[in-house]
Amino acid sequence: MTNHAPLHPTLALVTQRITERSAATRATYLASMAAQRKKGTQRTGMGCANMAHTTAALPKADKLKIHAERSPHLGIVTAYNDMLSAHQPYETYPQKIRDHAHALGATAQVAGGVPAMCDGVTQGAAGMELSLFSRDVIALSTAVALSHNVFDAALMLGVCDKIVPGLFMGALQFGHLSTVFVPAGPMTSGLSNDAKAKVRQQYAQGLVGRDALLESEAQAYHSPGTCTFYGTANSNQMLMEIMGLHLPGASFVNPGTPLRDALTLGAVKRAVANTGRTGEPALSLSDIVTEKALVNGIVGLLATGGSTNHTLHLVAMARAAGVLIDWDDFAELSHVIPLLARVYPNGSADVNHFHAAGGMGFLMRQLLDAGLLHADVQTVMGPGLEAYTREPWLDNGQLAWRPVPERSGDLSVLRPVSEPFSADGGLRLLQGNLGRSVVKVSAVKPEHRVVRAQAVVVSDQQDLLTLFNEGKLERDLVAVVRYQGPRANGMPELHKLTPPLAVLQDKGFKVALVTDGRMSGASGKVPAAIHLSPEALADGPIARVRDGDWITLDCERGVLELEVNERSLARRKVQHPDLSANEHGTGRELFGLFRQHAGPAEWGASPLFGTVPAEHPNATVESPSA
Repeated sequence: MTNHAPLHPTLALVTQRITERSAATRATYLASMAAQRKKGTQRTGMGCANMAHTTAALPKADKLKIHAERSPHLGIVTAYNDMLSAHQPYETYPQKIRDHAHALGATAQVAGGVPAMCDGVTQGAAGMELSLFSRDVIALSTAVALSHNVFDAALMLGVCDKIVPGLFMGALQFGHLSTVFVPAGPMTSGLSNDAKAKVRQQYAQGLVGRDALLESEAQAYHSPGTCTFYGTANSNQMLMEIMGLHLPGASFVNPGTPLRDALTLGAVKRAVANTGRTGEPALSLSDIVTEKALVNGIVGLLATGGSTNHTLHLVAMARAAGVLIDWDDFAELSHVIPLLARVYPNGSADVNHFHAAGGMGFLMRQLLDAGLLHADVQTVMGPGLEAYTREPWLDNGQLAWRPVPERSGDLSVLRPVSEPFSADGGLRLLQGNLGRSVVKVSAVKPEHRVVRAQAVVVSDQQDLLTLFNEGKLERDLVAVVRYQGPRANGMPELHKLTPPLAVLQDKGFKVALVTDGRMSGASGKVPAAIHLSPEALADGPIARVRDGDWITLDCERGVLELEVNERSLARRKVQHPDLSANEHGTGRELFGLFRQHAGPAEWGASPLFGTVPAEHPNATVESPSA
């Protein structure tokens, strides 16, 4: 085993704080997992009628194996649809998995499907108001799929924004099972991200028409596989790998290649082995997802400049395992985690370039050697992270792993700890009299990180776009886009604001965004204080901001301040806008309970895990019943 540097004291301190904070909730979770775990197979003791229903549609040989109750039985939970390019490859996975399970003496069934929507399709449309809560629907759907309680292991097939967090949250309720997450890989590189962004800005300025914009987008998103920029979908893949839930090096291998197929079959092999039914020690999902593994996930997010959406998702995912993390933990770790990757929107490269430069294996080896990851964790490969410092390849057609190169293949994309792109992870916590928010600065140039300007206040992103199109934003400004929180309208991404705000910044104006909504995994070069809590509908101070108020957004000092004294601010009357238009159409009627019961953004904005423990220091940030 490699001799790594001692664990960095900040990692040790933050992990200890999380562990102490989570003691009661984690103990309750682990007790539930222990109660669900059975001796023998999970279907041991099932009634004959129950067993007959389980196997009614299966081949005779599978029935015999399952009825004998000795062979491992795998449940496949799939997010397949061919609407999403990232999930289209999953169409053929179930049969491949069944065939390989048979070769290993096991059996497999599709336990269930989960929905998977594309934020790229719904950006700026009504469907985006279902997006965040689709994560919780996926968690519920995963629980339904596994509730038959006949499986000894589970394979999670999903890639994109809310799909992996939802699968993760649902699977953790069955954390007594052996579980492996199975990626499908990114599409090959198309039009460069810089070129695509340029056309988007030209379109926003009216310099090119819709035909040119569509052609540009089609060249960028052109084939099966994940979109190649480093947004939430690819941040998901990084997280699953650095937390030990993928096979090593599996995240960014393209679909339809022999290596991709070999990695999928390798995932089946590990899922079977970890049931403890084939001679290897049993290893469950709840053994892998610990406080240390979740801290490793935060470290990976910071070291790669990952999606701001995970300041929501990773919090909710942790809570599903009884672990309580918050934005203080992200911010404190960000101060000591160097930025080692530059992948669009934080650079010009895409994830294929990142993978070719050394990818996850190089990144994890650098972090381990510097004492910036917990090495003493469990993974689907067994104890420790050493296996994840190697890359997969085909040795005479067989899956094998070899050491990653000692040096990055491209220092403009991936760097060692000794010469990072920046000394910190580029994620900041902003606090002040407007509440608490996060800002991603890894793509924001230093000269744009402090903005003091007057507020332009809107309650709908389209209103800001209209002002831009009318030429009424040609000045320094802080755009305040409120009533975009989870309770107001489901917290849609406001990604369509990125091009016009970038245009204003390029013209030399000081520009920033403040919102209780989300931007996106593609948060870019304009400083954006997002996920502001408390949200406007929960009577957060953002509801009292008026046009012309001076606001300071200081990424360097972590300050978000409305320059209005406390007494004057308290005297301002708040009249919430009519939000009824956000409650109907495109299925939004069905999500009323989700909006009403969503927790605060800092606690994952989830209706499933939304309650803030009263003893937590941030318990008063937003009342769950507000």
